[in-house]
Amino acid sequence: MTEETRPLIPDADWLDGQARALWDFHAAALDPTGGFRPLDLEGKPSGDEPRGRGAARALHDVCRMVHSYALAVPQGYPGARQIVDHGMDWLLGPQHDDVHGGFFWSVDDAGPVDSLKQAYGHAFVLLAAASAARVGHPDAENLRDLAMHPLRAHFWDVDFGAVSDTFDADWRNGLDYRGQNANMHLTEALLAAHATWGDPSCLVAATGIAERLLNRNARAAGWVVPEHFTRDWHVDPDFDGDAMFRPSGTTPGHALEWSRLVLDLWNRGGRVHDWMPEAADGLFRQAVKLGWLPEGGFAYTLGQDGAVSRDWRLWWPCAEGIAAAWTLDQCRPDTFYREWYARCWGFADRFFIDHRNGGWFHQIDDTGRPATGIFPGKPDIYHALQACLIPAGRMWPEPA
Repeated sequence: MTEETRPLIPDADWLDGQARALWDFHAAALDPTGGFRPLDLEGKPSGDEPRGRGAARALHDVCRMVHSYALAVPQGYPGARQIVDHGMDWLLGPQHDDVHGGFFWSVDDAGPVDSLKQAYGHAFVLLAAASAARVGHPDAENLRDLAMHPLRAHFWDVDFGAVSDTFDADWRNGLDYRGQNANMHLTEALLAAHATWGDPSCLVAATGIAERLLNRNARAAGWVVPEHFTRDWHVDPDFDGDAMFRPSGTTPGHALEWSRLVLDLWNRGGRVHDWMPEAADGLFRQAVKLGWLPEGGFAYTLGQDGAVSRDWRLWWPCAEGIAAAWTLDQCRPDTFYREWYARCWGFADRFFIDHRNGGWFHQIDDTGRPATGIFPGKPDIYHALQACLIPAGRMWPEPA
């Protein structure tokens, strides 16, 4: 594969059309028995367990569907509100642990498949609650409270101003591991919660997380985001975990996500922290410098020396590159950001958008053809949808 893509700067109509195509494709994920199923490459529901227990519903996937179709409601997308209701019913029903509180990581028709309590998943519950509240869902505040209580009572590490990672269902046996990924998505959710309900503590917590992970750790690493930490928040460069959520090394896609989020945090906080735009620019420039492959697309992970360690081309770093480049250019216009915005869209349009069946391919191989590695099928709408909605100005407006 060679990078022979034509730069693409789409107009608002094209972006709106792509968003609607994603909503059309992923609506098929609705499971009549509750929650949502993952989709295969053609958009057919998959994931049945051989024992007749139905598909396992992962917490973050259900929350992302609620968030994504809540965003569809103000665009007049048919059935969006019903999809939000469907997801909320599942979150407040089988996915919630009525005994110990919090939310199970995955649940099928018969009950918990993985009963662990993960901060990453609870961050997305808070995001789903904030988005559901924006479209007037009557249970949104209840869902918010059910997420916030364990985040504050169990996950939040007061001494370090960030969340720990994983517990058993009864909140015992917490892992020594600390990760930036859960904290990054909690920052996203806290910003959404602050925009929705105006709780100043959300902004304080988000600022503290960003201060530790970016202004301290990423700055010290030359604007590369360290991913893995010990219990007392020392960088753990040798950690190697789950390839989907905790891969070894560093992840350029997360630096791209952070570059957008820290600008959102800067704006929401009144633009008083001068280090935040500096961080956004530094994170973006290092991510594209180190992570963009010669044949195009972002490498999944880098080693501690900055060299590519996994050249897997996944859809979500490209989507995050689009959103970050656009956001940076809106903040401080620069041809550098605009060129990367067009470059990422051109690559996504050629290789990731499935113009035949719909949705985005989640991985391509080194020839540019669809691959199914750690992400079989097309289970996720969230990253691709936000790549369309953020530049189109279709994300949530500021509250009155």
